[in-house]
Amino acid sequence: MANETRKPDDDTLRRKLTPEQYHITQEKGTERAFTGKYNDEKTPGTYACVVCGEELFDSDTKFESGSGWPSFYKPMSEEAVATESDASHGMRRTEVLCAKCHAHLGHVFDDGPQPTGLRYCINSAALDLKPKK
Repeated sequence: MANETRKPDDDTLRRKLTPEQYHITQEKGTERAFTGKYNDEKTPGTYACVVCGEELFDSDTKFESGSGWPSFYKPMSEEAVATESDASHGMRRTEVLCAKCHAHLGHVFDDGPQPTGLRYCINSAALDLKPKK
């Protein structure tokens, strides 16, 4: 992974994050489909990591995938996110992590729109929307 790990200690994370945010970002959990606060969000802005504040996705790359989770066709930069193979739950998927703090964000699939053909399927609880001014 390109960036140095800067993950806060566990006690700090438990105080900073809601139980759902902690479960998703630190224990690789997933929110139920269609329940996340950003699934239908249309506000222009930047989506940052809820753990460390790193800018991850721009609202201009968000699209309606019908999956029940916020979906983006590309991250802010190649360095913003990292990926790892995930064979949990009897599936082969590619996990998406914040490259800065390694928080679990969601998964990426190759069924997205052009220009990338990718669908970054991200948990709302892992994100913090910073509206454009």
